[in-house]
Amino acid sequence: MRVSVVLPAKNEAEGLARTLPQLREQWPDAEVIVVDDGSTDDTVGVAAANGARVLSSPYSMGNGAAIKRGARAATGDVIVFMDADGQHSAAHVGLLLDKLAEGYDMVVGARDSSGQANLHRGFANALYNRLASWMTGHAILDLTSGFRAARAEKFREFLHLLPNGFSYPTTSTMAFFRSAYPVAYVPIPVAKRIGTNSHIRPIKDGIRFLLIIFKIATLYSPLKLFAPAGLTFFLIGLGYYGFTFFTQHRLTNMSVLLFSASVIIFLIGLVSEQITGLTYLGARAPQDET
Repeated sequence: MRVSVVLPAKNEAEGLARTLPQLREQWPDAEVIVVDDGSTDDTVGVAAANGARVLSSPYSMGNGAAIKRGARAATGDVIVFMDADGQHSAAHVGLLLDKLAEGYDMVVGARDSSGQANLHRGFANALYNRLASWMTGHAILDLTSGFRAARAEKFREFLHLLPNGFSYPTTSTMAFFRSAYPVAYVPIPVAKRIGTNSHIRPIKDGIRFLLIIFKIATLYSPLKLFAPAGLTFFLIGLGYYGFTFFTQHRLTNMSVLLFSASVIIFLIGLVSEQITGLTYLGARAPQDET
């Protein structure tokens, strides 16, 4: 089983200087690919000096775009994705591969609380995990971890779904679950990031939080989100109708509006469910039939 290691990197010369020698020492036969996402530091030079295959972009396309470029270029049967900022250790790659050998198609390194960038990010990730676990019916320990190993052929089936920006871990995880490809989690410690840490951006991060919530729902089963929302509007309309009937003896426009909204939301969820099912037709089924 040939292994390819893909590291998306933007201005991560310092992190690569620590990560790449460890990879070469512990996994000398692995193909190491560094995808330079328009770096302005010596990322390319450090990667080349440590024997990595370098794919360079003339400008920054985003973390997800780097992942897609690396996955297309990888020649291994298994692709290991890890961050280039020094948080992930080459010593833990074996844990992912050992679990993968048990019959899983993707194995994710689940971070502990020390691996979260800050308190509010940790809280948001905990909510992501709970929502995704409810949507899939499986325990998801870390939905946004960038340290994972996947069978290359299966991972490439979903490249068209991956965003060019962040949240590729969310998209790929939900896609694997939706296509009935088994996913496992392995607890791993995470080192402190080398370089500048992310800062709290309440508005931008809040919007990103909501977008990821909707992405989780639409990637797996939209009806699980839209049906409860439609039911909520229906119950509010029913309660308001009951109130106005006993106080004013009439059906108000607001009650009709709430009833109509509940039907529209449910129908949108139903249509979205069908569209989501068509999205995964690209996941080939011959393996399931044999």
